[in-house]
Amino acid sequence: MQWQLNYLGQTKIDIAIRRIKTYSKLRNKYYLAYSGGKDSIVIKKLADMSGVEYQAYYNLTTVDPPEVVQNIKKDKSIIIQYPEISMIRLIEKKMFPPTRKIRYCCEYFKEQKGQGEFVITGVRHSESNKRKKRKLIDVENDIFTSNKINLMNDNNEKRKYIENCQIKSKLILNPILDWTDNDVWHFIKSYNLDYPKLYDKGLNRLGCIGCPMASKKMRLKEFEKYPKYYNYYIKAFELMLENRENNKKNTTWKNAKEVMKWWIN
Repeated sequence: MQWQLNYLGQTKIDIAIRRIKTYSKLRNKYYLAYSGGKDSIVIKKLADMSGVEYQAYYNLTTVDPPEVVQNIKKDKSIIIQYPEISMIRLIEKKMFPPTRKIRYCCEYFKEQKGQGEFVITGVRHSESNKRKKRKLIDVENDIFTSNKINLMNDNNEKRKYIENCQIKSKLILNPILDWTDNDVWHFIKSYNLDYPKLYDKGLNRLGCIGCPMASKKMRLKEFEKYPKYYNYYIKAFELMLENRENNKKNTTWKNAKEVMKWWIN
Protein backbone atom coordinates (compact mmCIF):
# COMPACT_ATOMS: atom_id res chain seq x y z
CA MET A 1 0.00 0.00 0.00
CA GLN A 2 1.33 3.43 -1.00
CA TRP A 3 0.25 6.64 0.67
CA GLN A 4 -1.89 8.72 -1.68
CA LEU A 5 -0.54 12.18 -2.48
CA ASN A 6 -2.77 15.23 -2.48
CA TYR A 7 -2.46 18.10 -4.95
CA LEU A 8 0.42 19.55 -2.91
CA GLY A 9 2.31 16.27 -3.07
CA GLN A 10 1.64 15.50 0.60
CA THR A 11 0.53 12.29 2.25
CA LYS A 12 -1.84 11.91 5.17
CA ILE A 13 1.24 11.48 7.35
CA ASP A 14 2.61 14.86 6.21
CA ILE A 15 -0.75 16.53 6.80
CA ALA A 16 -1.20 15.01 10.27
CA ILE A 17 2.31 16.07 11.29
CA ARG A 18 1.68 19.60 10.02
CA ARG A 19 -1.55 19.79 12.00
CA ILE A 20 0.27 18.73 15.15
CA LYS A 21 3.09 21.21 14.59
CA THR A 22 0.83 24.12 13.65
CA TYR A 23 -1.45 23.95 16.67
CA SER A 24 1.30 23.19 19.17
CA LYS A 25 1.89 26.96 19.18
CA LEU A 26 -1.38 27.47 21.07
CA ARG A 27 0.01 25.76 24.17
CA ASN A 28 3.51 24.87 25.30
CA LYS A 29 2.81 21.16 25.60
CA TYR A 30 0.23 18.66 24.41
CA TYR A 31 -1.65 16.31 26.71
CA LEU A 32 -1.71 13.11 24.62
CA ALA A 33 -4.72 10.97 25.50
CA TYR A 34 -3.32 7.46 25.18
CA SER A 35 -5.71 4.49 25.18
CA GLY A 36 -3.28 1.75 24.19
CA GLY A 37 -5.30 1.07 21.05
CA LYS A 38 -4.17 1.33 17.44
CA ASP A 39 -5.20 4.96 16.96
CA SER A 40 -3.38 6.29 20.02
CA ILE A 41 -0.30 4.27 19.03
CA VAL A 42 -0.32 6.12 15.70
CA ILE A 43 -0.85 9.49 17.38
CA LYS A 44 2.09 8.99 19.75
CA LYS A 45 4.41 8.10 16.89
CA LEU A 46 3.22 11.10 14.87
CA ALA A 47 3.84 13.36 17.87
CA ASP A 48 7.38 11.98 18.08
CA MET A 49 7.89 12.60 14.35
CA SER A 50 6.55 16.14 14.75
CA GLY A 51 9.10 16.98 17.41
CA VAL A 52 6.53 18.76 19.59
CA GLU A 53 6.43 18.79 23.37
CA TYR A 54 3.87 16.37 24.80
CA GLN A 55 3.16 14.00 27.65
CA ALA A 56 1.20 10.80 27.06
CA TYR A 57 -1.32 9.77 29.74
CA TYR A 58 -3.24 6.55 30.14
CA ASN A 59 -6.26 6.74 32.43
CA LEU A 60 -6.84 3.39 34.11
CA THR A 61 -10.49 2.38 34.59
CA THR A 62 -9.96 -0.90 36.56
CA VAL A 63 -11.83 -2.82 33.82
CA ASP A 64 -9.13 -2.48 31.18
CA PRO A 65 -8.05 -5.49 29.09
CA PRO A 66 -4.97 -6.89 30.90
CA GLU A 67 -3.06 -7.28 27.63
CA VAL A 68 -3.51 -3.59 26.86
CA VAL A 69 -2.26 -2.49 30.28
CA GLN A 70 0.73 -4.83 30.02
CA ASN A 71 1.58 -3.37 26.62
CA ILE A 72 1.35 0.19 27.94
CA LYS A 73 3.62 -0.56 30.90
CA LYS A 74 6.40 -1.44 28.45
CA ASP A 75 6.62 2.22 27.48
CA LYS A 76 8.01 4.11 30.47
CA SER A 77 7.30 7.46 28.83
CA ILE A 78 3.55 6.99 29.35
CA ILE A 79 2.14 8.15 32.66
CA ILE A 80 -0.55 5.83 34.01
CA GLN A 81 -3.13 7.75 36.02
CA TYR A 82 -4.96 5.69 38.62
CA PRO A 83 -8.55 6.58 39.60
CA GLU A 84 -9.54 7.47 43.13
CA ILE A 85 -12.26 4.82 43.12
CA SER A 86 -12.75 1.62 41.12
CA MET A 87 -15.53 0.82 38.66
CA ILE A 88 -17.15 -1.34 41.37
CA ARG A 89 -17.35 1.57 43.78
CA LEU A 90 -18.46 3.97 41.06
CA ILE A 91 -21.41 1.73 40.11
CA GLU A 92 -22.26 1.31 43.80
CA LYS A 93 -22.17 5.07 44.27
CA LYS A 94 -24.28 5.88 41.18
CA MET A 95 -26.79 3.13 42.07
CA PHE A 96 -27.42 2.14 38.44
CA PRO A 97 -25.26 0.59 35.71
CA PRO A 98 -23.61 2.77 33.05
CA THR A 99 -25.51 2.68 29.76
CA ARG A 100 -25.09 3.89 26.18
CA LYS A 101 -26.98 7.08 27.00
CA ILE A 102 -25.61 7.62 30.50
CA ARG A 103 -21.89 6.91 30.36
CA TYR A 104 -20.89 8.32 33.71
CA CYS A 105 -17.90 5.96 33.68
CA CYS A 106 -16.44 7.75 30.61
CA GLU A 107 -16.98 11.09 32.31
CA TYR A 108 -15.30 9.98 35.53
CA PHE A 109 -12.40 7.91 34.20
CA LYS A 110 -11.67 9.77 30.95
CA GLU A 111 -13.42 13.06 30.32
CA GLN A 112 -12.41 14.80 33.54
CA LYS A 113 -8.76 14.41 32.64
CA GLY A 114 -6.76 17.03 30.81
CA GLN A 115 -8.66 20.06 32.07
CA GLY A 116 -6.97 23.26 30.99
CA GLU A 117 -4.76 21.31 28.56
CA PHE A 118 -4.46 21.02 24.80
CA VAL A 119 -5.48 17.39 24.35
CA ILE A 120 -4.42 15.45 21.28
CA THR A 121 -6.42 12.33 20.44
CA GLY A 122 -6.61 9.55 17.88
CA VAL A 123 -10.32 10.11 17.21
CA ARG A 124 -11.31 9.27 13.62
CA HIS A 125 -14.52 9.47 11.66
CA SER A 126 -16.14 6.09 11.22
CA GLU A 127 -16.15 4.90 7.64
CA SER A 128 -19.24 5.32 5.46
CA ASN A 129 -19.99 4.82 1.76
CA LYS A 130 -20.23 8.57 1.34
CA ARG A 131 -16.82 9.14 2.86
CA LYS A 132 -15.23 6.36 0.84
CA LYS A 133 -16.04 8.34 -2.31
CA ARG A 134 -14.31 11.46 -1.09
CA LYS A 135 -10.73 12.18 -2.10
CA LEU A 136 -8.03 13.29 0.27
CA ILE A 137 -7.91 17.10 0.35
CA ASP A 138 -5.99 19.68 2.37
CA VAL A 139 -8.50 20.70 5.02
CA GLU A 140 -6.24 22.95 7.06
CA ASN A 141 -8.16 26.09 6.07
CA ASP A 142 -11.36 24.38 7.20
CA ILE A 143 -10.18 23.91 10.77
CA PHE A 144 -12.18 25.95 13.23
CA THR A 145 -13.28 26.01 16.83
CA SER A 146 -16.63 24.37 17.51
CA ASN A 147 -18.84 25.45 20.40
CA LYS A 148 -20.64 22.13 20.43
CA ILE A 149 -19.35 19.81 23.11
CA ASN A 150 -18.69 16.17 22.17
CA LEU A 151 -17.14 13.39 24.18
CA MET A 152 -13.58 12.74 23.03
CA ASN A 153 -14.34 9.12 22.13
CA ASP A 154 -17.37 9.88 19.97
CA ASN A 155 -16.31 9.14 16.38
CA ASN A 156 -19.25 10.82 14.67
CA GLU A 157 -19.55 12.84 11.50
CA LYS A 158 -19.64 16.15 13.37
CA ARG A 159 -16.19 15.89 14.94
CA LYS A 160 -13.84 18.67 13.89
CA TYR A 161 -10.07 18.59 13.54
CA ILE A 162 -9.79 20.96 16.46
CA GLU A 163 -12.44 21.52 19.10
CA ASN A 164 -12.93 23.82 22.06
CA CYS A 165 -14.43 22.11 25.08
CA GLN A 166 -15.66 25.05 27.15
CA ILE A 167 -16.98 22.86 29.97
CA LYS A 168 -13.63 21.18 30.56
CA SER A 169 -11.57 24.25 29.58
CA LYS A 170 -9.47 22.32 27.10
CA LEU A 171 -8.72 22.26 23.41
CA ILE A 172 -8.93 18.95 21.56
CA LEU A 173 -6.93 18.24 18.43
CA ASN A 174 -7.88 15.24 16.25
CA PRO A 175 -5.13 15.15 13.60
CA ILE A 176 -6.01 11.78 12.03
CA LEU A 177 -9.73 12.38 11.81
CA ASP A 178 -9.72 11.49 8.10
CA TRP A 179 -7.64 8.29 8.38
CA THR A 180 -9.12 4.90 7.52
CA ASP A 181 -8.47 1.62 9.31
CA ASN A 182 -6.17 0.67 6.45
CA ASP A 183 -4.22 3.91 6.90
CA VAL A 184 -3.77 3.18 10.59
CA TRP A 185 -2.59 -0.39 10.10
CA HIS A 186 -0.33 0.53 7.19
CA PHE A 187 1.33 3.16 9.37
CA ILE A 188 1.76 0.72 12.28
CA LYS A 189 3.24 -1.96 10.04
CA SER A 190 5.44 0.50 8.13
CA TYR A 191 7.06 1.78 11.32
CA ASN A 192 7.04 -1.62 13.04
CA LEU A 193 5.13 -0.24 16.03
CA ASP A 194 4.26 -2.50 18.93
CA TYR A 195 0.54 -3.06 19.45
CA PRO A 196 -1.69 -5.32 21.61
CA LYS A 197 -1.91 -8.70 19.94
CA LEU A 198 -5.62 -8.87 20.78
CA TYR A 199 -6.12 -7.26 17.39
CA ASP A 200 -4.60 -10.33 15.76
CA LYS A 201 -7.29 -12.43 17.46
CA GLY A 202 -10.09 -10.68 15.63
CA LEU A 203 -10.93 -7.90 18.09
CA ASN A 204 -11.48 -4.49 16.49
CA ARG A 205 -11.92 -2.50 19.71
CA LEU A 206 -9.91 -2.61 22.92
CA GLY A 207 -12.02 -0.49 25.23
CA CYS A 208 -13.18 -1.29 28.73
CA ILE A 209 -14.34 -4.86 29.25
CA GLY A 210 -18.14 -4.87 29.34
CA CYS A 211 -18.45 -1.37 27.85
CA PRO A 212 -22.14 -0.72 27.00
CA MET A 213 -21.03 0.95 23.76
CA ALA A 214 -19.91 -2.45 22.46
CA SER A 215 -22.35 -4.86 20.86
CA LYS A 216 -24.06 -7.58 22.89
CA LYS A 217 -22.05 -10.19 20.97
CA MET A 218 -18.77 -8.44 21.76
CA ARG A 219 -19.59 -8.08 25.46
CA LEU A 220 -20.53 -11.75 25.80
CA LYS A 221 -17.31 -12.66 24.02
CA GLU A 222 -15.33 -10.46 26.43
CA PHE A 223 -16.95 -12.00 29.51
CA GLU A 224 -16.25 -15.45 28.14
CA LYS A 225 -12.59 -14.55 27.71
CA TYR A 226 -12.36 -12.67 31.04
CA PRO A 227 -14.71 -14.45 33.48
CA LYS A 228 -13.22 -12.63 36.47
CA TYR A 229 -14.53 -9.36 35.03
CA TYR A 230 -18.00 -10.88 34.73
CA ASN A 231 -17.79 -11.67 38.45
CA TYR A 232 -16.38 -8.19 39.05
CA TYR A 233 -19.53 -6.60 37.63
CA ILE A 234 -21.75 -9.05 39.49
CA LYS A 235 -20.11 -7.88 42.72
CA ALA A 236 -20.61 -4.26 41.65
CA PHE A 237 -24.30 -4.86 41.00
CA GLU A 238 -24.69 -6.59 44.38
CA LEU A 239 -23.26 -3.52 46.11
CA MET A 240 -25.37 -1.28 43.89
CA LEU A 241 -28.60 -3.06 44.85
CA GLU A 242 -27.64 -2.96 48.51
CA ASN A 243 -27.02 0.78 48.25
CA ARG A 244 -30.34 1.29 46.47
CA GLU A 245 -32.12 -0.55 49.26
CA ASN A 246 -30.33 1.50 51.91
CA ASN A 247 -31.37 4.67 50.12
CA LYS A 248 -34.94 3.43 49.63
CA LYS A 249 -34.66 3.45 45.83
CA ASN A 250 -37.33 1.39 44.07
CA THR A 251 -36.09 -1.37 41.80
CA THR A 252 -37.53 -4.30 39.87
CA TRP A 253 -34.25 -6.24 39.89
CA LYS A 254 -34.27 -9.12 42.35
CA ASN A 255 -30.53 -9.83 42.25
CA ALA A 256 -27.24 -8.95 40.54
CA LYS A 257 -27.65 -11.57 37.79
CA GLU A 258 -30.93 -9.98 36.76
CA VAL A 259 -29.13 -6.66 36.52
CA MET A 260 -26.43 -8.27 34.38
CA LYS A 261 -28.99 -9.84 32.04
CA TRP A 262 -30.75 -6.49 31.62
CA TRP A 263 -27.45 -4.66 31.19
CA ILE A 264 -26.09 -6.93 28.47
CA ASN A 265 -29.36 -6.88 26.54
